[in-house]
Amino acid sequence: MTALAPPAPMRALRHPAGGLAGGWLVAVIAAAVLAPVLSPWAYDVQALKDAYQPPSALHWLGTDEFGRDLLTRLVYGARTSLSVSGIAILLSVLCGMVLGAAAAWFGGWFDRAVTTVVDLTWSFPEILIALILVAIIGPGTTGTMIAIAVAYLAQFTRLTRAQIMTLKGETFIEAARSLGAGNAHILLRHLLPNALAPVLVSAMLATGDAIILEATLGFFGLGAQPPVPSWGGMMSAGSALVFKAPWIILFPGLVVAVTVVAINLYGDALIAELDIRGRMRAAA
Repeated sequence: MTALAPPAPMRALRHPAGGLAGGWLVAVIAAAVLAPVLSPWAYDVQALKDAYQPPSALHWLGTDEFGRDLLTRLVYGARTSLSVSGIAILLSVLCGMVLGAAAAWFGGWFDRAVTTVVDLTWSFPEILIALILVAIIGPGTTGTMIAIAVAYLAQFTRLTRAQIMTLKGETFIEAARSLGAGNAHILLRHLLPNALAPVLVSAMLATGDAIILEATLGFFGLGAQPPVPSWGGMMSAGSALVFKAPWIILFPGLVVAVTVVAINLYGDALIAELDIRGRMRAAA
């Protein structure tokens, strides 16, 4: 009896770079989830007498300007940065897939309207759209989440529309229509599942960009508000202390950089396993 092949996300871990990247991502997510268990320190309790302590056996990554343990705030900051970025990309994917699929399937004036709006927003940098929306909605995690979701909506709408436009002329779609399947059935049961893999891989890669965008907004003071830690907010606080206590900005910056690189490396391994580039060349 032939054994079932493991799913693509597991096969991607067999790549050397994909395995290292996947291990880092699992470790970061696990640390964020288990933050209250892993750290003996509170992320929001100040101890001014312990301020600016360099890395030591007691505080592995040192302390910040308020005497708070930096490693603890990094771990809790992962909760903020990863959850805000992940939820924002999930919302963007869901809305983008609905809009893109509807535009490609129904066509006509609706397709032209969606394409026009998408192309208009696509012409602006994500950071500019996010800054405008946060300025309107207000700073905080909710505003940041909505801003990131809207900033990346055009990307997933365009990708989904292109996939559906390619797939809707296939023979199995004509067969489903001839058997009396309705628009909703064809979209939900045939088109969207076949368009899902490229969109999900794109969403994973976009999550790395979203983490950078969330950190940028946090650096400007527009993200999570104190005392809630976020990686961008920690770097913002450390930027004024770079010569006095460089570890305050160094370690959050390294975590952001390594996490984003890990997401991209794992995403590349996943693309290779799914052969998305080959499928897209064949479709073209």
